[in-house]
Amino acid sequence: MKVDNLRIFAGSADNNFAEKIARYIGIKVGDSMTSTFCDGEILVKYNENVRGCDVFIIQSTNSPAYNLLELLIMIDTARRASARRITAVIPYFGYARQDRKDQPRVAITAKLVANLITTAGADRVLTMDLHAPQIQGFFDIPLDHLYASPVLTDYYRKNTIPDLVVVSPDIGSNALARAYAKRLHTPLAVIDKRRPRHDVAEVINIIGSVEGKNVLIIDDIIDTAGTIEQGALALKKNGAKDIYVACTHPVFSGKAIERLSIPYIRKVIVTDTLPLPKEKQLDKIEIISVAGIFGEAIKRIHNEESISSLFD
Repeated sequence: MKVDNLRIFAGSADNNFAEKIARYIGIKVGDSMTSTFCDGEILVKYNENVRGCDVFIIQSTNSPAYNLLELLIMIDTARRASARRITAVIPYFGYARQDRKDQPRVAITAKLVANLITTAGADRVLTMDLHAPQIQGFFDIPLDHLYASPVLTDYYRKNTIPDLVVVSPDIGSNALARAYAKRLHTPLAVIDKRRPRHDVAEVINIIGSVEGKNVLIIDDIIDTAGTIEQGALALKKNGAKDIYVACTHPVFSGKAIERLSIPYIRKVIVTDTLPLPKEKQLDKIEIISVAGIFGEAIKRIHNEESISSLFD
């Protein structure tokens, strides 16, 4: 593989993840500097030549908003430094949950962020497990959408759970859960959930049989874990045995750690698309890396090869 003109730069959201990707490819993370002026304005400088290079900028757009703004400035800096192609590698695409107008006078932030990334100068985007797959259509530049399912299902194949049922935490996640159930050759159940207001979940019903079964709740994002907590309680009332949880993006805000600590939940498997500080870790939480998937995708994009096999 020719890497003479391949450059990987890391935003400050998670330098460790960028290092893992670079090690997979066999190169070093590029030398860049991000600093702030006294008034909080962000300054980005690349300390090496990127003219004519294939530049990959790795940065999730999770909170705080600084992460998104830093990504935009890094893209603009690379464009003005005459990079040949700029790919925004966004392991976790924040603001994705506002993907439509579900009530009057609200923004569609997923489209807004897509426009910002494009306008800043990105030529393509590489991301994983978008909250809503149709967000791909919000971009007017190529977008490669990766999935964490290969590493997560591989984990559960190696750590077999008897009498397993895959559970979707809501109707919207049904397609994702069905894909996992198909891979793991298990039945599927769905939690019928309502949201009376933001960050509050109420379980109405369990669709499918979980009595006497071990269950695996699959979701793309765990934010406050209200859905997981309420779902676990409802599953236990319906006769479920051990409850396992898996997700791609461990946002873990608010009371998430307290809710995941309930004894009904035996284990939580997450990926490293977002960093987990010590205060957001529990003995029952295990982190699996997806850096290899991103690294392989970057190699293939750089070499103009197909990455469709990575979509499975």
